[in-house]
Amino acid sequence: MAYIKLPKFEEMDPQIQQKAKPILEKTGKLGEIFKLLAIRKDIYEATDCMVQAYLLKETELPYSIKESIALLISKENNCKMCIDVHKGIAKMLGMSEEDIEKVLKDLDAIKTDKKTKELLNFCIRASKKDNYKITKEDIEKLKKLGWKETQILEAVAITGYFNYINTLSNVFGLGK
Repeated sequence: MAYIKLPKFEEMDPQIQQKAKPILEKTGKLGEIFKLLAIRKDIYEATDCMVQAYLLKETELPYSIKESIALLISKENNCKMCIDVHKGIAKMLGMSEEDIEKVLKDLDAIKTDKKTKELLNFCIRASKKDNYKITKEDIEKLKKLGWKETQILEAVAITGYFNYINTLSNVFGLGK
C-alpha cells in the first residue's frame, strides 16, 4: 500500500482519465504508478512522453533489450513493483520465464551475444551513483562491438528512466 493517498479515477484530471480508460477497459484496474503520476498532470505528461518514446515506440533497440534494461535496473534499485510489472511485459513480448529469471539472476546467465551483454553491463554501470567514472573509452568499446552512438544514447536514456520510475515507486512505497 502506498505511503500517500493515490487518487481514484474520478479524482483524476479529465485528460488523464482519457489515458486511463483504455487501461481500465483492458485490465480492469490502474497500477499504483499510474495513480501516483496522476496526482500531478505535468509529471504524468512528462513521464508518459518518456514511456511513449523509449518503451512503447519501435526504436533502434529491440524490445527484448529494452525489457532486459528495465528488469536489470529495477533489480539494481530493488524495485519489486517494477520487476513484477516488467516480468509481465517481457512475457507478452515473447521472453520465456527461464530467460526472464536469467536476466534477474545474473548478467552472465543471460543467453545472448557478447555485444548485448556489454551494453547491458554498461547500463548497469550507468545506473549507479558513480556513473561519472564512465569514460570515453567505455563508450568506444561499445562502438567497436557495433553499437551506434544513437543506440547507446537510447540505452542510457532507458536506464535513466528506470532510475527515475524506480525512485518514485520505492520512495512512495508502491507495490508494498
